[in-house]
Amino acid sequence: MTVITKTEYLIIGNSVGGIGAAEAIRGADKEGLITIVSDEPYSVYSRPLISDYLANPGTIEKMLYRKPDFYQENSIQTVLGERVLKIDSEKHTVTLSCGQEIHWRKLLLATGGAPIIPSTPGVDLAGVFTFNKLDDAKAIDGFLKDRNQVKAVVIGGGLIGVSVTEALVKRGVYVTVLEMKDRILNTILDEEASAMEARTLEQNGVGIITGHTAARISSHVRGEVSGVTLDDGRTLDCEMVVIAIGVRPRLELAKEAGIITNRGIVVDRFMMTSAPDIYACGDAAEAYDFVLGEDRPTPVWPNAYEGGRVAGLNMAGVPTEYRGGTALNALKYFGINIVSAGMVASPDAGTEMLTFKRNGIYRKAVIKNGKLSGFIFAGDIGKSGILYNLMKDGIDVTDFKERLVADDFGLASLPEAIWRERLPAPAAGSVIISGAPEKPEEAFIGD
Repeated sequence: MTVITKTEYLIIGNSVGGIGAAEAIRGADKEGLITIVSDEPYSVYSRPLISDYLANPGTIEKMLYRKPDFYQENSIQTVLGERVLKIDSEKHTVTLSCGQEIHWRKLLLATGGAPIIPSTPGVDLAGVFTFNKLDDAKAIDGFLKDRNQVKAVVIGGGLIGVSVTEALVKRGVYVTVLEMKDRILNTILDEEASAMEARTLEQNGVGIITGHTAARISSHVRGEVSGVTLDDGRTLDCEMVVIAIGVRPRLELAKEAGIITNRGIVVDRFMMTSAPDIYACGDAAEAYDFVLGEDRPTPVWPNAYEGGRVAGLNMAGVPTEYRGGTALNALKYFGINIVSAGMVASPDAGTEMLTFKRNGIYRKAVIKNGKLSGFIFAGDIGKSGILYNLMKDGIDVTDFKERLVADDFGLASLPEAIWRERLPAPAAGSVIISGAPEKPEEAFIGD
């Protein structure tokens, strides 16, 4: 392990938020030493791809979020496979599990989230897993090897639960999803889209039980899982259980350092915490949601990167304000494409909901005070990026709201002033041709 005693920029966490920060810092400061510490031993990988890894086990190279020489090319030192035990905000030091101490000038907490483990009897049995990181996928893969006709119960019908379910089905496992609410994916989809996804799962042999919880996980004499007893007394025979009821922000380091926390680590619009020179981003942070107009955890991949990028710029002395993020999820489980963003499952009173449904395609736009506050595209997601940008930019859609869910909807359907102002500036000497762009949707790419 590289021994590092002092660094300009210390990043705790080696996932998307930490990488976004490191790239931003290096763009603004070519010389300052950047150090990344992570309790995982791997180069940065895409966490959403752990289900692909479980479905088709292979090398980690298939999951890498940046190329293998990323750290070297950006002069980033890494301390991987070591936990940070303590932060001293006054002395500007951290202490690692190996006893090493590192002094820093600016610190970023990109500590992510940890799986929520219920107090259900039997959660410590052999054959009970979580599904939050690569080692979880590796552990399940190891369990499945040399086993035939495995039955599994996935406790939790949210994103993580459905993701691991698809991977297990591809491995030949018979899966029953147990969801305590009345439908799966209930926090990110409305009833219609949730029912579409549920039908798709059932068509692929997945059992779904809603409105119930696990009262106990049973075992054989040798301590291995033998079944799950529900709260109504029913028993589901199985050899393995995956707990997928959600994640919680990892706040322990921040709390022990005296940093203000709420549902996440509290940050301002510059991603700075209550402690000078300490920033936070990603799943651990409670940052600005531009739909709600308030701070809350929004544990999704794009928000983590953007929050990290903004934190990194500020750490490097480039004042930058976080514009905000919101819930944004793109799903493709068992072949059905769905994108949801903003507030869609339980909209506030006074909202207007516009829908379109035909031939396996479903679109929904939620309008409040003339502006988009959420949407769902299922089956055909090609124009969803346009709606997201209209929502992010706070565009008043009153005059064309019906078009948002129309079958022939596209950027060219919008008032010219809206799409034209998003076109890139022409290069010097180029000729501007009046009228719509050849591919108007491209005006929103990268916006």
